[in-house]
Amino acid sequence: MNALVPLPVLLPLCVTGLKLAIGPRLQRFQRFITLAVLGAVLVLSVLLMVAADRHGPLTVHLGDFAPPIGITLVADRLAGLMLTVSSAVTLLVNLYSLGQGMADRDDRTPVGVFHPAYLILVAGVSCTFLAGDLVNLYVGFEIMLVASFVLLTIGGTATRVRAGSTYVIISLFSSVLFLVAIAMTYAVAGTVNLAQLAVRLQEVPVGVRTLLEAMLLTVFAIKAAVFPLAAWLPDSYPTAPAPVTAVFAGLLTKVGVYSMLRTQTLLFPGHRLGDLLMLAALASMVIGILGAVAQTDLKRVLSFTLISHIGYMVFGIALAGRGSISGAIVYVAHHITVQTTLFLVAGLIERRDGTTELTRLGGLARTAPLLAVLFFVPAMNLAGIPPLSGFIGKLGLMRAGVDNGGGWAWALVAGSAATSLLTLYVMAKVWNLAFWRDAPPGAEHEGVVLESAEDEPDDDGSDDSDGSDGSDGEAGEATGGRGAAAGSGLPVPAGAVVPAGFLGQSITTTRRLPWPMLVATGAAVFLGLLYTVLGGPLTTFTEAAAAELLARTPYIEAVLGR
Repeated sequence: MNALVPLPVLLPLCVTGLKLAIGPRLQRFQRFITLAVLGAVLVLSVLLMVAADRHGPLTVHLGDFAPPIGITLVADRLAGLMLTVSSAVTLLVNLYSLGQGMADRDDRTPVGVFHPAYLILVAGVSCTFLAGDLVNLYVGFEIMLVASFVLLTIGGTATRVRAGSTYVIISLFSSVLFLVAIAMTYAVAGTVNLAQLAVRLQEVPVGVRTLLEAMLLTVFAIKAAVFPLAAWLPDSYPTAPAPVTAVFAGLLTKVGVYSMLRTQTLLFPGHRLGDLLMLAALASMVIGILGAVAQTDLKRVLSFTLISHIGYMVFGIALAGRGSISGAIVYVAHHITVQTTLFLVAGLIERRDGTTELTRLGGLARTAPLLAVLFFVPAMNLAGIPPLSGFIGKLGLMRAGVDNGGGWAWALVAGSAATSLLTLYVMAKVWNLAFWRDAPPGAEHEGVVLESAEDEPDDDGSDDSDGSDGSDGEAGEATGGRGAAAGSGLPVPAGAVVPAGFLGQSITTTRRLPWPMLVATGAAVFLGLLYTVLGGPLTTFTEAAAAELLARTPYIEAVLGR
């Protein structure tokens, strides 16, 4: 079983090489192998999670070089669960992107872009979850950075390049800080292997250990968008295409949370910066949700709720008890799925009505009842309405805070309750404006051009004229060739209203949404509900994972063979 550990990283990278060799040819085959490899990664992740639960952490020393020389990959309960949830989400988002026609422009470019970049992103996420040393954790972050910049700026529009530049600058700063922290750690301990560091850092002077802890926490807090290091997120994520925004919101910030969870429990037990983490958690929850209250665009609303709910996870890490760590793990799994689902729904709304600006929406509960259900269920889940999984995670965290009994713990419990109520208010506000009230005059247009060959190159994609990838040509989806207004040969500016039909690279709104987009979103909603149905086994698993993390011995013995 140990031989399976590297495969979630290697499979996407190998298939990426194959896709780049094929180039823009065999588009349907390329889409098939992308789905196939993501499905295979999901199966492998489940197998690793089950094996780690039954037999303890699984380890591989690549090249059979023992630490600290070789590369070590470790799959314990936490890594297995994160791999499983992230693999399921990336598979669904990829299906959604195929329905949207995300990568259809690849057949008109020298090298296909979307699918290779997406698979590299998946490999980076897997590498981060499995990394057994700080250097390979850094490598996983950099793989994600390269792929995410390509995906964030896909299409080359001015708005996306500007937002992507901000994202890259912040990410590069955190990467440089991470390298400095790694160099200092190696200078102090003579190794970067996590298991060896867990032993050797206990002999390092307290002041030096606290400095290393602060530097690593700063790096991971930037990646996780913890306040006050989260200002980059609301301006970066909403500009990207819907599938990209969804997978970024669901996964990339959680990789930072995972890294905080791993290093705080393994390298810095009884950490001295607990009060600072509690303050950051409280500030993230309260300020993030207040930012969401002030927004009128659905994507920006969801971006601020993302920052807010990262605070719940940091809450659990800061308390550093078995109950709080278990609650944090449950909440990470829950939030990856629910936040991704809500951004997918936002993409459906934009595809149907041409905007996510709440003041220009209305009447969707009557005109699109399926879309209303797809939004309502994850929205209530995010707000923590019983008995949904959001409530299970929040209840575990709040119980851990009450059991702790400290002043900061009680402040976090109160902040958690207030944030949940404000999240419910925000979701109710979105429901009332976009779904419940009547549509404002002039809000309903069939064939509003979202992006065109002239204004914003085709990055949300278009579908082939034969209606492949699940798009329905008769429903007026945008497809193939140069942008032209109903066959006139003239580019169509974004924002124009034109008859439904084949509009070159222009992407138009349509009342008939492609079925793969609906199926993928519905499956994501179902996955969120599955956490509720399996709430008992899930919490049992996360409690075992928390106990394993706090014990540290199983991880150290599995890696060092003691």
